[in-house]
Amino acid sequence: TFVTILNTTVSWLTVLGQIFIVIVLAQLIRGKVDGKYMTLIGKKGVLFGAIIALVAMIGSLSYSDIVGYEPCHLCWYQRIFMYSQVFLLGIAAFKNGLHRKIVSYYGLILSGIGAVIAFAHYLLQLGIVDFSCAAVGYSVSCAKVFTMNLGYITIPLMAFTAFMMMFVSLLVYRNAHRSNE
Repeated sequence: TFVTILNTTVSWLTVLGQIFIVIVLAQLIRGKVDGKYMTLIGKKGVLFGAIIALVAMIGSLSYSDIVGYEPCHLCWYQRIFMYSQVFLLGIAAFKNGLHRKIVSYYGLILSGIGAVIAFAHYLLQLGIVDFSCAAVGYSVSCAKVFTMNLGYITIPLMAFTAFMMMFVSLLVYRNAHRSNE
């Protein structure tokens, strides 16, 4: 069914994204920013961020508009920080110079805030933290787990992974263009 295909696809994309994050962060920590892949990310980080945001938006809309999962309040906040980057990074990916550098800075901020919200949401779903996020009106509780894939992947963890992928891509991009600012 569509739900099975969607869950399988986004779960494996999440795992691949987590591997990407670990590898890129390890390279940054080691100070190795001149490798083939790091150079590519340094050149195309804004484009990668735009593609990641677009894929995350399509996944999010698929879960809500096709599958019928009602977004909670924290989901809406994550959407605000994710969806805006589809347009900001998408436009900046095809601009040169200062526009791309400025937007990459905004993307870092939006991705960082979105990652914090998504991670808090994930911890709430796991029962590790407890804070007030009650259902209001037609929204569902933020603690509701719609899907659990591979034993740990929920929708907020998918969002967290996407935000972190965007964050590290933009971080590498900014690092590669630091001398030009």
